[in-house]
Amino acid sequence: MAIRGIKSIQRSHPSSDGDGVKIQRVHGFDHAAFSPFLMIDELKSDQAADYIGGFPPHPHRGIETLTYMLKGHFQHQDHLGNTGELKDGGAQWMSAGRGVIHSEMPMMSDGQLHGFQIWINLPASKKMLPAQYHDFQSEVIAEKQLGKSNLIRVIAGDLTIDGDTITGPLQETGVPTTIADWRATAGSHLNSCLNPDFQAMLYVYRGAIEIEGKQAVAGELVMLEAGEGLAMTALEDTGLLLLSGMPIHETVVHYGPFVMNSMDEIEQAIRDYQAGTLTG
Repeated sequence: MAIRGIKSIQRSHPSSDGDGVKIQRVHGFDHAAFSPFLMIDELKSDQAADYIGGFPPHPHRGIETLTYMLKGHFQHQDHLGNTGELKDGGAQWMSAGRGVIHSEMPMMSDGQLHGFQIWINLPASKKMLPAQYHDFQSEVIAEKQLGKSNLIRVIAGDLTIDGDTITGPLQETGVPTTIADWRATAGSHLNSCLNPDFQAMLYVYRGAIEIEGKQAVAGELVMLEAGEGLAMTALEDTGLLLLSGMPIHETVVHYGPFVMNSMDEIEQAIRDYQAGTLTG
């Protein structure tokens, strides 16, 4: 079984979005190796001023978002009447499809806020489907204890470890993905099988890891080589997101909250939003 080594490492950078919310961001709109993922935002703060304005009502078309909270709450409202409040350890998935207008408000838990929002592309055949929304509180996230202080949580798709397949609660998405959270102490190992047709990457949010002699630390995105196996070691108290998915071999055109396949489609999305017809 071919083990996936480290192909490249990209450092996240400070940014802001919404009403001045401070984030660490990695984006790959222009990189085919990122597909089907588009962007990863990390929200982490113990200061309310960093996020208090939240993300007021705004539109999307052509993407899915997955929000995952390690610590803190995240309130969602959209034009379809969906409402949800994530709590520590929960996740929410939204497919914007042809159009959604929603707001998102982060909130501290015990004086801490730490979470992620992942943008996932939709293939052209699904960009104009109706919007969808589901949330998953912590208790329904699939978990497997791999050893003392060595935990894997599978949010989306399936992950095989030591012959045991762990199935996350999020299965029906626009493109097949596996998304998981690994938390481990120094010296812990993770050995897993990934779909060889999927592209894969890791976002280290705490600590440091080693893969085949190469290291990555918190705040870095690791692009993995092709293969089936993944074998890594935590060098200290570590947390990371595993993101793996079927690449979409289509042109990506990105403008603000819209991700389509041509500039004509982007301009149509803008006209639809201005005319109040974005959502149908």
